[in-house]
Amino acid sequence: MNEPDARPNILVVMADQFRAAAIEPGGDPVATPHLDRLAAAGCVMSQAVSSYPVCSPHRAMFLTGLRPEQNGVTLNVHSESAEDGVGLRDGLPTWASVLRDAGYRTGYIGKWHLEPPAPDDERFGEGRRDDGKVWDAWSPPERRFGFDFWYSYGAADRHLAPHYWTADAGREARIDVDAWSAEHEVDVALEFLASQGEEPSALMVSLNPPHQPFDQVPERYRRLYAGRTAEALLVRPNVPHGTAIADEAAVIARDYFAAITGVDEQIGRLADAVEASGRPTVLLFTADHGMQLGSHGLLYKNVAHEESVRLPLIVHAPGIVPPGVCHATISSLDFAPTILGLAGADARAFPGRDRSPHVRGEVDGGAAAAVYYRYASRSDPSSARGLRGPDGKLIATWHPERGLAVEFFDLVADPYEMRSSADAPAAADLARALLAELAAGGDAWAGRAALAAMYGD
Repeated sequence: MNEPDARPNILVVMADQFRAAAIEPGGDPVATPHLDRLAAAGCVMSQAVSSYPVCSPHRAMFLTGLRPEQNGVTLNVHSESAEDGVGLRDGLPTWASVLRDAGYRTGYIGKWHLEPPAPDDERFGEGRRDDGKVWDAWSPPERRFGFDFWYSYGAADRHLAPHYWTADAGREARIDVDAWSAEHEVDVALEFLASQGEEPSALMVSLNPPHQPFDQVPERYRRLYAGRTAEALLVRPNVPHGTAIADEAAVIARDYFAAITGVDEQIGRLADAVEASGRPTVLLFTADHGMQLGSHGLLYKNVAHEESVRLPLIVHAPGIVPPGVCHATISSLDFAPTILGLAGADARAFPGRDRSPHVRGEVDGGAAAAVYYRYASRSDPSSARGLRGPDGKLIATWHPERGLAVEFFDLVADPYEMRSSADAPAAADLARALLAELAAGGDAWAGRAALAAMYGD
């Protein structure tokens, strides 16, 4: 009789636009009892960073470990950007393809948002949005990048009436569901885990909530936050209370926090099933980016402020990962090799940093820094690069007409980024380090020469 495979299962849960402050002590006033329990028994990565805090670019880096211009996803994927060649490039290895080749049973459930829409996707997917773009797309079987089990869609913001395509379904054969997407996708994930054989599994569950539309969340969660004031909900001191933005953010926050509590309950169901199975499992919870929610007078993301770039990251794996807090920086580019490292697989083919020794408590330190990216688009000709370390952050924005603008924030003295001081000595140090990172990666960002001139390099 064959012995069961002793390699751990990998279960990755990504919630869209779920910011780090939602699970931090003293952070957002939102209930997350199940994630709190996982955090208490697992490793909390305090310096997890989205290198490009918008959906598609982070997800492409998360899967491949490659920079945006290398993996092909320099902007969010939709019909307009697809005309400019944006989309995950064929044939790239991912952590899922490596694990599949090593004998893992792989699966993907939920939002994908990496497939360029084809002409028929407007008809068979979500349709064309008010912005004139098609966002949703069916992914052909040869473009699922290592995931064999498939229960997914491109990008459709209908949380209470979601649709999916299965592994064998064509574009015209989508499944429509009358349920909250997060709850339904966890139902599917539980079935996947229950049907596991002797081989280990690697499953990614990609939940769209708490992403907008914020009011598409079951009423039982919405009731928990109804009637709370802006001051009670938006507790970060960089929210300009008394403004129209803060008032709008408060309305959003009630439903955003409701969705977070709902997502937390669904993650609790997954965690209970993992525990009941008795199989060694690495359960990794994270997000693709956060959101501003009124901070700095902004609502959404795709900016370099902490509310958008900071990620929640809990790695729960009893017997594999000791409980505690790890302060090593992990960026979008580091997830693929780190996931492989946690599975005991070879991560050397991926250019990012394998942080699994830090997660397992085998290595101390390693704070390092994360590169920040933003690429020009049709609607915005500016682009940006930055470097975020645990103590400071430098963001350089290049505009082809206005030139270079630089911000520096001391994250120790000024954690809410209220004062920029681009002439601080630490700013020059980060600028030189950023230039070195860009040169090492072959990043031909248009503002490199101006940044080098500004800091005398």
